[in-house]
Order: sequence, then structure tokens, then C-alpha cells
Amino acid sequence: MKTHALLLALSLFAGSVLATEPAPRRPASIDELLQLKTLVGGTQISPDGRYVAYLISQADFKQDAFVTSIWLADTTTGRQFPLTQGGKSAGNPQWSPDGRWLAFTSGRVDDKDQLFAIRPDGGEAVQLSKSETGVRGYAWSPDGQQIAFTANEAPSQAAKDRKAHFADYEVVRKETQAAQLWTLNLAEALAAPQAGQQRTRNAQLHVEGFNWSPDGGRIAFSAGASPEARHLATTDLYLLTLSDNSVRPLVVQPGPDSNPHWSPDGRQIAFVSLMGRTPFFTRNQRIAVVPVEGGTPRSVSEAFDEHAALIGWTADGLYFGGLQRTNGHVFRLDPASGRIERVSAPDALMAGGVSLSRDGRRLAYTAPSPHSLAEVFVTDLPRFAPHQLTQLTEQTRGFWMARRELIRWKSKDGTEIEGVLIKPADFDPQKKHPLLTIVHGGPTGIDRPTLLDMRYYPSDLWAARGALLLKVNYRGSAGYGEAFRRLNERNLGIGDAWDVVSGVDHLVALGWVDKDRVGSMGWSQGGYISAFLGTATNRFAAVSVGAGISDWSTYYYNTDIPQFTLNYLGADPVADPEIYRKTSPSGYLKGARTPTLIQHGELDKRVPIANAYQLRQALEDRNVPVELIVYKSFGHGITKPKAARAQMQHNLDWFNHWIFKDPLPDYAAPELPKPKKE
Repeated sequence: MKTHALLLALSLFAGSVLATEPAPRRPASIDELLQLKTLVGGTQISPDGRYVAYLISQADFKQDAFVTSIWLADTTTGRQFPLTQGGKSAGNPQWSPDGRWLAFTSGRVDDKDQLFAIRPDGGEAVQLSKSETGVRGYAWSPDGQQIAFTANEAPSQAAKDRKAHFADYEVVRKETQAAQLWTLNLAEALAAPQAGQQRTRNAQLHVEGFNWSPDGGRIAFSAGASPEARHLATTDLYLLTLSDNSVRPLVVQPGPDSNPHWSPDGRQIAFVSLMGRTPFFTRNQRIAVVPVEGGTPRSVSEAFDEHAALIGWTADGLYFGGLQRTNGHVFRLDPASGRIERVSAPDALMAGGVSLSRDGRRLAYTAPSPHSLAEVFVTDLPRFAPHQLTQLTEQTRGFWMARRELIRWKSKDGTEIEGVLIKPADFDPQKKHPLLTIVHGGPTGIDRPTLLDMRYYPSDLWAARGALLLKVNYRGSAGYGEAFRRLNERNLGIGDAWDVVSGVDHLVALGWVDKDRVGSMGWSQGGYISAFLGTATNRFAAVSVGAGISDWSTYYYNTDIPQFTLNYLGADPVADPEIYRKTSPSGYLKGARTPTLIQHGELDKRVPIANAYQLRQALEDRNVPVELIVYKSFGHGITKPKAARAQMQHNLDWFNHWIFKDPLPDYAAPELPKPKKE
């Protein structure tokens, strides 16, 4: 009996041990990647520094939406909780100056963004606005008694009558609706939603960013000629006096001027500017200061060789965020001397989404790492000693994940290029691996060594099969200074291709890569570069072109932002047809033979879908394997979970076939999972 009891106890003990052993790790599926809770946007720290508001996004496949909710973290207790819940997203949280209310925007009523306010201790949100066209941006007055917001003017009765008689049409570039400034009284809005009082009335001024004066009597704002992207360079600064609604220009110069911030004493305004330099796409965005009464703007961030993102102006100086290679930091700037001090640490920090408490003594931010998802942190100042508030990375604990590290190499012309190398967790340098390059958009985007790719390209699933993945910060990428960004002026595609191919060559030379199993993919500018690599070279076994440019002439004449092309190529297609041929994938089609997957949004205005059809037909004419998949009702990005699932699966299948030799499924009749029983 004793022996039997002992054996039984041992067997039960062994069973309990086996039961508590963690399940073996595995790569996350596409659906699991899409359903991870992730941070979107920045932080909003309360005026007293006690709470930090932040946004969490998660896929909801039932309503086919990425739903964003507002969460709060109590910096004293560490407690985190959702402040908004339900089927409709909430966004753009902003604290009232006394911290009693948190305002936000949501389309939960009639699918138009309106202003709401909620107490930080919970309860029901109160609708504040009833704008006919929906609220765009907003800001509390310093005393908390008013809220200013931007909204488009309602269509005129004549426009409504025309639509009723002729149906709906648009006369291009003659009927854009410019946003205007409005204010509402908080006490009245808490009693019943308000339409607000219109403060500006100028169809030639599209109001964008704005900031209240410390005394609440004036609003500084930036405005361009229209909301069209082609007018990005026309934004200037203006001052609105609320007592009589008068508007006067404050800064008028070539190039964009935006994001005004008043000095604490109300005598100066800081803003972000190109200081009249053109072409402006590749130039450093600087911080400038101008007296409120007018005068010549003075650039104060000359010592910082990157874009300076203005955060705020406190008694200690101007705070701004900026990149240093792939790292992101917070800086303090003395506007009188131009002296810049880095506030954040360590060197490899990738901080973003920064906000300051009212006294400037506490700072909140978000940051990812090679081993974690983006998390929310808070620190007191001036000593930078951050405390982590969120634990979103816990969601990934059961997943197998690849390793991420930075590498550098020399491009064809000797330029140093940096990239993110993604390795299998069990990487063996003695073996030759397949290699997939993922090329970011922009071109002034940047890839960073951050955990997990959750959209577009499921890199960890390929790494789980033994592939290396290389994300190239090619010339033109942000973080490396103005001179580096300017290296692809009149050199698009060409110099970018040098940078990607030299990265491939670098890994081949190390003996890590099977040169016959190399692919490339990317979206937007990354799609264009992949198309260029697939036509101008025969180095790749397959490419995927996402929302990419195939012909710069086609792009220029159809895009909503032709100034982009003029900035980079220097002329229009009639004036300089050779530069358009030389930098276009279509200029190299005669020798093309790379299997190509083309993905494009049906309603894309930034890179119009004509580029996709043009590339597909040209490749088909030359018997090159090609598939074109059009995602219905989408513009330049894929913004809903079901289409994101499809887009990722299409890429997974394409490279699994051409790189790993799996069968290629029929995209028109894919194998679907069996419906789940309710």
C-alpha cells in the first residue's frame, strides 16, 4: 500500500510539473499579430503630473476596425485602466488646465468627430460640440473656460441645391473646404453640445496648428492656402485677437511655418520652420522664434542637424524631440543662446510621444526597444530616471521572436549605410540563409530595431523558417542629418538601389546569405524602391511592390502632391524627361524578369493606382510572373483588420513560394478556415 501510494504521489507530482511547464514558444500568427494591443500616438500627462493618458489600439474583426481607446496610468500607484470603451474609437486626449477633465474626440455620434469630456475617475463622457462638419483639432484655453477647435465650414445652400439638382461632383482645385477656427464655452457645452462661435472666415486660409496666448486673449495659428497636400509649402503664421476676431500675419516666408508655441511671458512665439529654404522636403526642420509684435524670425536650433519637433516652452527653455540615427531623444534649448542639452538617456533610447506637466518638472513618453513593444514611461526632471507604467510586452511572452540588431556597411559610392538586421533566434553563422529586405517609405522614414512587425510584412514568420531580414535606412532616411537626406535628390531609385544591393552584398560576403534566395518588399517609397530593384537589377528572386511608383511621370500628373516630385527631381516631366526615365522602374523594363507581386489601394491619391496597372501590364507583356491585388475602398494605407490580414497573407504566400518553394495558392480562391461554431 505504501509503495502504491508513493508511486501515485510521484505520478501526481510529475503530472503537476508537466501541467505547469510553459508551452513551447511559436511565432505569432498573422491574426495574433493584428490583435495585439499597441500604443498609438503619444502621451498626455496631467497638469499636476499624477496621471498619464495614452491610446491603445486593437483589431476588432467583428466590426472590421482597429478600435482605439483611452487609458490612464496613475503615476503614484501604477494602476492602469481604460477610460473609454465600446465600439467607436476615441482619440486626441487633452487635459483641462485644472486637470478635472480629459477631453477627446470621437465619431461615436453620427460618425463625425466631436469633442467629448470625461472625468479622470470615470463616469459617462459628456458631448461638448456639435460641429456640422466634425472637429479636426482643438486646445483648451489657459483658464479652462473655453476650447478652441478647427472645423470645415458647412457647405453653402447653393452647394446643397446644386447637389440636389445635378448629383454630386467636384471641380478640381476650385472647391476645397478650408478649416476655420471656432471656440465654445465650456459651461454652456457641459449643459448641451454647442456648435461654437466661428472666429476666422477666410476661404484662402486653411487653419492647421494653433496655440492660446498665456492670457487667453489671442490665438497664434498656422494656415496654408488650402487643405490640399500640394499647398504644404504655403503655411504661414497668423495672430487672431478674440475680442474683435481680427487676424494679422505674423510670419510670411517661403516654405512651411507651423506648430506655434507662446513663451511663458507671452512676448514671443516659437515655431517650426524651414526658414524660407527650398526645396524643403530634404532640409532640416528648425525651431525659430519671433516677437509677438512682429519682426524677423530668428532660427535658434542651428546646432541640431536633424528635424526638431517642438514640444513646448517652459521657464527652463524650449523642449523638442529629435532623432540621432535610429535613437530618439528629448532636448532642452536655450532660445537666447541656442545652447542645446540632451535631457534623455541612454544613447540607445527611442523616445517619442513626449508630454510635459504644467510646471515642466515631469515628463511622459513612449519608447520601444529590440526586446519590447512600445511602453509608457514617466520621469521627473531635470534628473532623467524613467519609471515604466505599462506592460504591453507581456502579450508576447508565449511567442517565438527573432533577434534585432543594427549593422553598417559602405554603399557603392562609399556612403555609410545603417540597417536593422533581423536574425532567427537560433541563427547559425555557418549556414547560408534566405534573405528578405524590407524597405521603408518616406523617403524620410526610418527603420529602427524594435520588437515585432505587426503590419504589412510578417518578418518573424520568415525568420522562424530560417530567413534573415534586412531593413535598410537608405540615403534620404531621417535621423542621419540633412546632408544624408539630400543624397537622393535627382538620384531617387538609383542611389537607393545602391544602398539596398550593397547591404545584400555585405551579408553575402559574410557567408550568411544564399544569393539565389533574396527578395525585397516595401510600401509607398519602399514599394517604388522594390519595383526599381526588380526591374533595374536581376539580383532578386522575387519582389513585392506595395503602393509603389512605377513611373515618375505617371505619378507626377496624378498624385495629390506633385511638389514632392519637383523637390526631388528638380523639374517636371516636360522640362526634363531624362531624369524621369532614369529614376523610374518603367525605364528598365526591357530586361526585367523578377517575379513581382503588386499591392495597391483602389482609392490611393498619394500614389495613384495607375502606377500599379502600368507596371502589371508591362511585366505581363514580357512574360514576367506578376500578380496585381487591389484592396477595395482603401487609399494609401491598409487601415482595417480584414484587409490587413489579406495583405499580410498575400506577402507571406508570395515569398514562401519564390524563396521557400512552397506551392503558390490561387489568390482569387484561397483556402479559408472553417467557420467557428457558435
